[in-house]
Amino acid sequence: MDIYAIRKQQLIGLIGSQKKGACAERWGMAPAHLSQILSDKTAKNLGDDVARRIEAVEGLPRGWFDSLPPTEGHISHSLDAIERGALTKGEPPALSAADQVKQMLAKVKGLSSEVRDRIVAATDGNSDVLGVDFFQPGQVGDEVWIAHYDVRGAMGGGEVPHDYPEMLQDVRVSPKHLREMGVEFKDHFHLKMVTGWGQSMTPTIKHRDPLLVDVTIREFSGDGIYLLSWQGHLYIKRLQILDEDHFEMISDNDKHGMRKIRKDETYIQARVLLVWNANLV
Repeated sequence: MDIYAIRKQQLIGLIGSQKKGACAERWGMAPAHLSQILSDKTAKNLGDDVARRIEAVEGLPRGWFDSLPPTEGHISHSLDAIERGALTKGEPPALSAADQVKQMLAKVKGLSSEVRDRIVAATDGNSDVLGVDFFQPGQVGDEVWIAHYDVRGAMGGGEVPHDYPEMLQDVRVSPKHLREMGVEFKDHFHLKMVTGWGQSMTPTIKHRDPLLVDVTIREFSGDGIYLLSWQGHLYIKRLQILDEDHFEMISDNDKHGMRKIRKDETYIQARVLLVWNANLV
């Protein structure tokens, strides 16, 4: 079994009875991307970057996706042998208590590597205390992870390709610092990253600029730049009210004209809060 087949089997087990859409949201993936990986009709594989990201989000050991645990039958067999206190001739040697604990911990989500090491140490007899600091802040202090969606919003033709090279993956950032910069948002988990594509919003947004968006803003909330769906395509454009029934869809690039679009045909997906670019000086 190759590594991609192993990862797929591990992914199926990890999802279990959970909704795929909720898992995709938690892991910073487009639901369609996750469906492609799980489908038997496509050759989309779970790559290294995404596998490591899911392991980090779920608190799994690095490399968890790359190997299958022993079968339940073998584990049960080993436990029975330990309870008997001896193994009959021909039986495989039982796993040590520490190895069994490691296998069980591999299936437990949300534990940090430090806590896992403490549990294993206690099992080995190297420690008889599992200390818990209930006042310890998160591992990255004020910092949080912001998922970069496998989606790009076109600033021009409105195309939405499935595969393309990304210059930026997930971002670790301080919500406090964002607010000090003037970025307004309610909760950090409403923030996502998408990629701008095209030239129509220059100089405000350049081709392939990463954008910080708030995915809870699904209605027009004042003049600004939005990620929106219109006539079946995604756009990143500036919106203004034209009249009771229409928006003006505006490009910041003077070479691209304004479009008059109907409100009832426009579906706002998020509002752009920040252009995450690096300008050469």
